[in-house]
Amino acid sequence: MRTLEELNLVDDFLVNSLTSHKIYGEQSARYILECILHRQIGKLTVVPQRFFCGENTETHGIRLDVYLDEENGEIFDIEPDQNDGKEEIVSLPRRVRFYHAKIDAGNLTAGDTYGSLRNVIVIFITTYDPFGLNRMVYTIKNCCIEVPELEYEDGAQTIFLYTRGREGNPPEELKQLLHYMEHSSIENASTESLKKLHQMVTAVKRDGEVGLAYMKSFEREERIRKQGEAEGKAEAVIELLEDIDTVPDEIREKILNESDLEVLRKWHKAAAKTDTMEEFLAKM
Repeated sequence: MRTLEELNLVDDFLVNSLTSHKIYGEQSARYILECILHRQIGKLTVVPQRFFCGENTETHGIRLDVYLDEENGEIFDIEPDQNDGKEEIVSLPRRVRFYHAKIDAGNLTAGDTYGSLRNVIVIFITTYDPFGLNRMVYTIKNCCIEVPELEYEDGAQTIFLYTRGREGNPPEELKQLLHYMEHSSIENASTESLKKLHQMVTAVKRDGEVGLAYMKSFEREERIRKQGEAEGKAEAVIELLEDIDTVPDEIREKILNESDLEVLRKWHKAAAKTDTMEEFLAKM
């Protein structure tokens, strides 16, 4: 486990803790947005870890890292992302499509017209190149394929920021910000604005409430990890037993409900060395 001090702004927990902080939240979020969008940002409401649930237990929901609502302006979602697996990168455009859909659905109340839908900008900040062109900035908007110059404004925009990209002449201020976000140390706070941002980051890291929240988040993730390991081991035990004989429903249920990894490891070893169900049950 990395300490809180070791986290960078591309880590979900730290960027969320900074932008939602009671003292530094709005100020830090505004600076980051203004640096990315090259324009002034109005008063912001920060909604940390905004959830959009599925319509029922069978449909997918999302958790947004940094949800920002500009007064009389646009809605922003900032997503630092370090999931650089091949499958995750390939599915990234569809993931963004889903994010836009959920944000829109959550902001159109009954009786509102479609024309009242607000502009939404989803910003992914990645430590990997999502499209392999070594660009720091990829701006995505819908357009007409047959007539590219046709004005088509649906209010949806996505910006992918690759922290190490160099092609396309990205603004110097943006290059410095993204480098700092990936390596959030005083040595990389190369401008006065970044020095102020680093002071805020340092203060947030030293905030006792943030430290407690980090420990709780780690404990929660550890529980989820162990639960996942236990479920996998339980299924492995059942697979071995099914090669021997039909697994009685009550035994299957007992194995699947066991959460102690050590117990499951013993059962797995027993199942691997057993020739009959009766022999396994005796060992169990």
